Amino acid sequence: MPGASPDEFHGGTGFAAWRWLGAHPRHQDGLDGYAFAVWAPHAEGVAVCGDWNDWRGEPLARDARGVWRGFCAGAEPGQFYKLRVVDVHGLAGERSDPFGFAHDLRPGTASRLCPDDTFAWRDARWLKRRAEVQRADRPLSIYEVHLGSWQRWGDAAPGYRELAPLLADHVARLGFTHVEFLPPMEHPYDPSWGYQVTGHFAPTARHGGPDDFRFLVDTLHRRGIGVLVDWVPAHFPRDPHALAFFDGTPLYEHPDPQRGMHPDWGTNIFDYGRPEVVSFLLASAHFWIASMHVDGLRVDAVASMLYRDYSRGPGQWTPNVMGGTWNLEAIAFLRALNRMVHAEFPGVLCIAEESTVFPQVSGEIEAGGLGFDYKWNMGWMHDTLAYFGLDPLWRCHHHDKLTFPFTYAHVERFLLPLSHDEVVHGKGALVRKMTGLWHHGLDQLRLLFGGQWLHPGKKLLFMGQEFGQDREWNQDVGLDWHLCADEARQGLLRWVAALNRLYRDRAALHAGDCDPRGFAWVEGANRDESILVFSRHGGGDELVAVIHHTPVDRPLHLVPVPALGSWRTVLSSALRSYGGDRAGLPPPVEAVVVGGRPMAPLDVAPFAVLVIERVAT
Repeated sequence: MPGASPDEFHGGTGFAAWRWLGAHPRHQDGLDGYAFAVWAPHAEGVAVCGDWNDWRGEPLARDARGVWRGFCAGAEPGQFYKLRVVDVHGLAGERSDPFGFAHDLRPGTASRLCPDDTFAWRDARWLKRRAEVQRADRPLSIYEVHLGSWQRWGDAAPGYRELAPLLADHVARLGFTHVEFLPPMEHPYDPSWGYQVTGHFAPTARHGGPDDFRFLVDTLHRRGIGVLVDWVPAHFPRDPHALAFFDGTPLYEHPDPQRGMHPDWGTNIFDYGRPEVVSFLLASAHFWIASMHVDGLRVDAVASMLYRDYSRGPGQWTPNVMGGTWNLEAIAFLRALNRMVHAEFPGVLCIAEESTVFPQVSGEIEAGGLGFDYKWNMGWMHDTLAYFGLDPLWRCHHHDKLTFPFTYAHVERFLLPLSHDEVVHGKGALVRKMTGLWHHGLDQLRLLFGGQWLHPGKKLLFMGQEFGQDREWNQDVGLDWHLCADEARQGLLRWVAALNRLYRDRAALHAGDCDPRGFAWVEGANRDESILVFSRHGGGDELVAVIHHTPVDRPLHLVPVPALGSWRTVLSSALRSYGGDRAGLPPPVEAVVVGGRPMAPLDVAPFAVLVIERVAT
């Protein structure tokens, strides 16, 4: 099949190399066992040791291009194994399989033999409509999840199968279109949250085996919920059982320390100019989509890949061949990744976590772009949270923090993230970032989420924020679900569900997410009252957002609207059902001309988010 031949692996296009590298069940010479293949061109010897041979080791044979192969009779699914590698210096060490599909639970480092993939998928209906559902003009609302702390029972980490119905029910109830998992790949260090990967082809054993993860994905798909995973091609840890100096040489990492070691994270950086390394990474992406049925990859730390001088001072980096700062090999790899994903899996998403002004991250490759479907809008996130950290009394002096992100909202195809990174390492939960009186915290969370859902761009919210958890996230502790017994928290949950429902149901809020014609200012300069008014339109639909950022009650406030006529309120965050104090939606009002422009007398409550529409006449 395409991408699966040894020539393609050694040429940098072996995206299906996971189908033959690693360990695969075989019947050979009348015996059942496993065929093994591992790339280690500078090793002096490689042997497989495991449960079936009492860990004595069976030698593999090297081919002319550095791939070691062999067949081990008697090896059975579920047994543990390691690769005993005698490196270029004659030193022997035991390694996990770079292409292993399962690994021992930490602190164990062995790989585990898996049977052929025979999982009985029941998500054909979802896969058939995936490309349609994930178009840029369709809603994309993501619930970001850390599997180890979403739910916990005592000290036990939940299993994939136990999580599946609970997570599907919660996400469906709130109306999110997708779940995004922090890296579910095998990793040795819990506080890395999965971002220091040692098993690039294996779901972590913390929650079960590969088929258990498939069950989780399948359950979500059958409920109409897409699945994205964080994927980490930017770096890998130096644990001696994994990829680092695999055959005694910098094999997977770049040989130049300036380009092969990450100064911030103490990790190694992949050598994007080495064809086999490119094939390894492409194969990992291909595996998660083809074998695990995920619907997209959120590519982590793209900014660190794009620049040779990332987190490096003078004298700590060297320019590229053109004298610039760009990492040309990494750029070529990212384009190859996006070409492969979109060619092999139409409709599957690639999303870049990229925090700089690198041009055309979501631009077409043929036009010089990187080819991603979306880019995280980190500027919107930073400006918005900085604004909400201001006392409402002084927000009028910083109005541009609200309006500036709209000026570049369509420079890229953006996704608006309120992610795990904003609620950890001393940053506190989102509700604790809301400056002002404590009892205004949940009111302002409704305001924050309302602004996020009405702003152009796709949406992402980290778990726990949907009910206003006021404790900083800790990967070792489950979410504070007991808070949901509070009626105010239930109101916030109902508000998130209402936003998702409106976002999904009304084309005005999603069809123009990536189209500059889908947004227009009605009033963006009202800094004295800290009110934004803008229209969203698409698919023949139009809505107007009124967003008020102070605790002042403004009944019958004259709000600019695009036209005369009768205007009705479609959604209001001030309703009691959401945690406000208004009994119900007000009746439609007639716009009048004031100062030469149409104005509608609206009930603008403290910290209110209103969505209004013109009543057809």
